[in-house]
Amino acid sequence: MTAADTLPPSDGRPELLVLRAIKLGDLLVAVPALRALRRAFPEHRITLATTAWLAPVVELVPAVDVHLAQHGLDHPISAPAGAVDVAVNLHGAGPESSDLVAALGARRVIGHADPTNGFEGPAWPDGVHERERWTRLLTWHGVTADPDDVAIARPVAPPVVADAAVVHVGAFHGARHWPTDRFAAVVRGLLDRGFDVVLTGGADDVGRAAAVAGASGLAPEAILAGVLGLQEFAGVIAAARVVVTVDTGAAHLASAYGIPSVVVFGPVPPEAWGPPAAGRHLVLTDASVRRGDVFAEDPDPALLAVGPGDVLEAVDALGVAVTDARTAR
Repeated sequence: MTAADTLPPSDGRPELLVLRAIKLGDLLVAVPALRALRRAFPEHRITLATTAWLAPVVELVPAVDVHLAQHGLDHPISAPAGAVDVAVNLHGAGPESSDLVAALGARRVIGHADPTNGFEGPAWPDGVHERERWTRLLTWHGVTADPDDVAIARPVAPPVVADAAVVHVGAFHGARHWPTDRFAAVVRGLLDRGFDVVLTGGADDVGRAAAVAGASGLAPEAILAGVLGLQEFAGVIAAARVVVTVDTGAAHLASAYGIPSVVVFGPVPPEAWGPPAAGRHLVLTDASVRRGDVFAEDPDPALLAVGPGDVLEAVDALGVAVTDARTAR
């Protein structure tokens, strides 16, 4: 699936358009709502208006038929007025997103209350998990939704690496940058336990990954940061033995694929963005020292309160089986 610049011509089905134009983790916490919409509107074509670079992962969300590229909220959604039957605002409740949805002229709007545009709905709730925020919204509008219904499809292509401990060293902002020496200590501990370890991250994380590999004795070919496409990245997570990461899209992919994970939280609380309680996922943080500035350049104290020993103890507690299988990279 590629991201279309404008809404494709109708295929005969009524159109349901969902607005959710943010990043990978934001997309994945909306999956339960998208799956619920698919069940509730089986006769509709479902279009997701979201960030263009997410196309490889949008392709893995079976609930979505069409990916409409939406680069932020500073321009209209590229769909003719009146072409959309049902419009769903899974982006926010402010005028920036609400006005875009209103401009679609849909017969029915599912969103939070917006008196300015005449939209009925629940008030915006504070202090709830992001997955619950959107499933509660749908429930208010008569659509049954389960916040733990997080599964997405696995990529068709074989994974670049299978049966590895995936250590994701990246994050968009410095507030979530766990120190590289701590990552290196975790890598050494995982190697000592018999795991095959690979390092993942984005193009901006190559230097961090190299520092971790150099300090831990990990072979250079184990550095996958900046190498994988988004769907290849999803495939590596889906085939992993365990994932160690800070609160990023890697953590949400581990939840989506049911892969055991250890997630270190810093500026945002796990009560709002953490993994489903039912899975084999352990969260590490110290809320008592959380600063909470997600855009800070330096790591949040709640992140720094977690040490490598804490992470390795959590890996041990998950009881992940170690395999000596090695897949060529």
